[in-house]
Amino acid sequence: MKKNTADWDTLFWTGPKKRAGLQLLENFFQFNDLVTTKKRLNDIIRYAIKKDGFIAEDPSVLFQFHQSMRSFVRAGYLLMLKKKKHRFSRLPENSTPVMFGLLSEQEYLDPLLVFSQAYKEYTIKEFDYFMSGMVYLSMGISDHIPEKNIINPYIHLMKMLDAAHLILQRRSKKRMAGNHPEKEVERF
Repeated sequence: MKKNTADWDTLFWTGPKKRAGLQLLENFFQFNDLVTTKKRLNDIIRYAIKKDGFIAEDPSVLFQFHQSMRSFVRAGYLLMLKKKKHRFSRLPENSTPVMFGLLSEQEYLDPLLVFSQAYKEYTIKEFDYFMSGMVYLSMGISDHIPEKNIINPYIHLMKMLDAAHLILQRRSKKRMAGNHPEKEVERF
């Protein structure tokens, strides 16, 4: 019997070395700013729905964005699989957040919940299908409309971007606290 393995396909922007989910997320945010990524994703969805216009982005930029979002989805899945290992992402229950973004209070306190909820509802292949379809439809004028509900995957991706950025912020604060034990690092 042939053993099936998952296609992680992160080679496009991370190199040939196998990496952990956190390292892949760090690489993602080295190449993609959170605000720019959310704006580009929003523009792609908006132009995919419009029937009389297309996105004015260079196709190579959209291809790079599509590939990096594919890798982001896989990195989030890897992070979710090792959920118990990553305790740094949790905040104490008595902390008060400044802003939630799209995250609920519970998701803000434990951002890994966002990934587990997203992957309960959609698989990696469904996120890939969603992204490739939206990029395709946004690049040209088409009579076709998206086949399925596009709002839920879009919201999950936006939440996952917020959660991943929040995890990396907390991780860097934890690292800074480890380098300077005499200073107490302020938490959200």
